[in-house]
Amino acid sequence: MKEELLFCPLGGAGEIGANMNLYAYGNPGEHKWIMVDIGVTFADDSLPGIDLIYPDPGFIVDKKDDLLGIVITHAHEDHIGAISHLWPELKCKIYATPFTAVLIREKFKEKNIDVNDYLKIVELNGSINLGPFQIEYVAMTHSILEPNGLKIQTPAGVVLHTGDWKIDENPMVGKNMDINKLKQIGNEGVLAMICDSTNIFSVGRSGSEETVRKSLLKIMGRLKKRIVMTSFASNVARMETIFHCAEQTGRQISLVGRSMHRIFKAARQCGYLKNIIEPIDPREAKNISREKIVYLCTGSQGEPMGAMMRIASYIHPDVFIENGDAVIFSSKIIPGNEKKLYKLHNQLVRDGIEVISEENEFVHVSGHPNRDEMKDMYNWIKPKCVIPVHGEHRHLIEHVSFAKEMQVPHPVLIENGDIVKISPGETPEVYDKAPIGRLYLDGKISVDEDSQSIKDRRNLSSNGYLEITILINSKNNIHNNPILSFRGLPITEREEFIYDLEYEIEKVTSSFKLGNKKQEHNLIDALKIACRKFTKEKTGKKPFTNINLVKI
Repeated sequence: MKEELLFCPLGGAGEIGANMNLYAYGNPGEHKWIMVDIGVTFADDSLPGIDLIYPDPGFIVDKKDDLLGIVITHAHEDHIGAISHLWPELKCKIYATPFTAVLIREKFKEKNIDVNDYLKIVELNGSINLGPFQIEYVAMTHSILEPNGLKIQTPAGVVLHTGDWKIDENPMVGKNMDINKLKQIGNEGVLAMICDSTNIFSVGRSGSEETVRKSLLKIMGRLKKRIVMTSFASNVARMETIFHCAEQTGRQISLVGRSMHRIFKAARQCGYLKNIIEPIDPREAKNISREKIVYLCTGSQGEPMGAMMRIASYIHPDVFIENGDAVIFSSKIIPGNEKKLYKLHNQLVRDGIEVISEENEFVHVSGHPNRDEMKDMYNWIKPKCVIPVHGEHRHLIEHVSFAKEMQVPHPVLIENGDIVKISPGETPEVYDKAPIGRLYLDGKISVDEDSQSIKDRRNLSSNGYLEITILINSKNNIHNNPILSFRGLPITEREEFIYDLEYEIEKVTSSFKLGNKKQEHNLIDALKIACRKFTKEKTGKKPFTNINLVKI
């Protein structure tokens, strides 16, 4: 019996977000496992009331005694966002570099979970040994501090897990990509590379933070009124750029939004952002003239509760904008957010606000590699096998084609749940399927995809609500005047609707005699069917319907 090296994504393959990757090594039935990243994705309008979505970890929960640890590549939400929600089911050690560890600790603090005995800090370019896995952290560049690739050494050979990366020769904050280390890894031989696919359709190079800084300095230099800037809070290099540009243009800077303050504090704690001007409180900033202040705020994607949306809607308690001011969206538009962002842009323009975004000025560079950077990585690593991840299906298919162009012998196309046998064998292949699913954060509770609360909320949002209360006297006789309540129904003639619905109810109740629980249940079912049918005929909607029987 030969020992196996396996790879299985529970999330992040066929989607951008919700990254959760598993590696296994050992004899069949005796595998030891590690998890790389444990992230979230964000809900859209099809899931009312849901903010976060993350992979169902059930497959690895069943093997948690053989799970040696969770290894984190970097601190973006799609890589760490699920950790405080799912870790209580796993209870294993967590490995992260200092900046990432600070943010992870904050997540557990919010849930009153003491994780200090389990959270292990790995120094930059450090290494850890987890059973058959010898893992070296490799410094990469990305749109956040301390992004890492992972050299995973096993008895079968080396796997390079790139994490999220780009090639930025001057990232402005943090370490440069360790290109020499990557070349060394490639020269030693790489069995498989699990690689970022986000920008596989983008030609050329993604660009450097240094060029964004130069462009933003010019833009801010020509603006004469108040500037509100919004960006991804996690992009500390962009934060430092904006501080620099504010100082160079004679402006004070104020941070707005919880995430912006949290990331700033974490960066300072880890020794970054030391040589910048000090931000001032938004309440103090109100007293500074318009041309001398820049606000750096959250909400670059038009999030309803983000600081930018609150400012644009004139409901923020401390930040006010007016005709002649400028708003700079120093970020890309994430696919799916176009509608709400363009609505926000239009709202601002109508109010006389100048809107500057990547559509009309150079204000952002991606944190992911374009094709020329991908070519560099392939030439350095020279992998025998490539498994594309961190992309939608169209990205993964294109990445497989790209790998073939780069003369990779064995590119493997996968989706969530696919178990790839990297070794033994001449050709890595998908040989099994792990059960997968999605969990939703509904308020403070994790629920599955079939949750009744989600089904009910969807029904309520599209069909409205109807409640009927039937009064029953001490002799079990039904009172002829039901109490009606409804919301979200397209009713023009309210009185007529109520009158006709009462008539339908009377028709049903007149045929019932009540004396036991079974008869009561039968009445409830009959009323629900009749009232929903009536409402559908009248309004075109089948509302969520609740029937109450009240004894008086």
